[in-house]
Amino acid sequence: MSKVRLYPSGKEVESSPGETVLATLENAGYALPNNCRAGACGECKVKVRSGEFDQGMVLDMALSQEEREAGYGLMCMAKPLSDIIEIEWGTEDAQPKLFPPRENVRCVVIDRIERTSRITELRIRPVGEALRFWPGQYITVTDTDRTITPRSYSIANAPRNDGEIILQITRVPEGKTSNWVHDQVQAGSMINISGPYGTFIGDPTTEGPVLCLAAGTGLAPILALSDAALRRGFKQPVHLVFSARTEDEIYDKGLMAYWNAKHRRFKFIPTLTQEVKDGIQQGRIPDILKDLYPDLSKHAIYIAGSPDFVDACIASAKALGAHDDMIHTEGFFDQALPVEPPKNRLV
Repeated sequence: MSKVRLYPSGKEVESSPGETVLATLENAGYALPNNCRAGACGECKVKVRSGEFDQGMVLDMALSQEEREAGYGLMCMAKPLSDIIEIEWGTEDAQPKLFPPRENVRCVVIDRIERTSRITELRIRPVGEALRFWPGQYITVTDTDRTITPRSYSIANAPRNDGEIILQITRVPEGKTSNWVHDQVQAGSMINISGPYGTFIGDPTTEGPVLCLAAGTGLAPILALSDAALRRGFKQPVHLVFSARTEDEIYDKGLMAYWNAKHRRFKFIPTLTQEVKDGIQQGRIPDILKDLYPDLSKHAIYIAGSPDFVDACIASAKALGAHDDMIHTEGFFDQALPVEPPKNRLV
């Protein structure tokens, strides 16, 4: 097993046998710029400071002889040969770069599912180029004439090859956009989206167990993060505690059962706040957390829901030993405007 070390951060990522450096970084959540993935465009060119690697077949126009002699390589084709290769890439803290938001991406609603009496799920696909995003980010939604106020909704799935995006939208009594979605948007409808926005993404340096806490449609970004972690074979436990008022509000039960069966490190724990049911945990997450996880000092914690829910969970987690830098949150505000990541975080 080889490792790719990033300079100057010193962060290390394990590489599977036969895997390119680019694939290794992407699997760990790092967005090294690339375009062709065939050694032809040169976008993934970085300096290799130490270690041996097989460069593979690349074009001279993408990597000149002078650049090779200076230690540069194309990471889309490079495969580690030594135990460690150190590459000169990444910001000082080696945070993943984010994709620049795009505006007014036209999409077709390919399916609509009533998840609960208040939550409708839309499955949409861009008509043109797929939107690039990181699990945990969100987009804004409006109609194609842009007469509906754009509102922000988290993406509930990890990126897919077909570009499909899943949104889970709660009807808000006075919310024009959510009522438009619930009352007028159907399978086959065209809508516009913009994004991605937000920095609630997985920390690729996480090496310990992960605990996700969600309430209502706070489940959406947590699903995306869990989906991505499970797909890339994250080796530590991933537990998801979901708060609902009643059993009817526990949705995506089928997906949770599938993940429970397929991934032995995954565990779904629903809890009810306004109903008592045999076999289901009862109580607010901040109140029951100490009984489920007496020590959170080694956990990475992801929390999504209303601001009050997030604040209460943070306080509870910190009382159980959780560290500030290991707590990641996404609070849902009714009128929140999209926040574009700073330019130094963009690819």
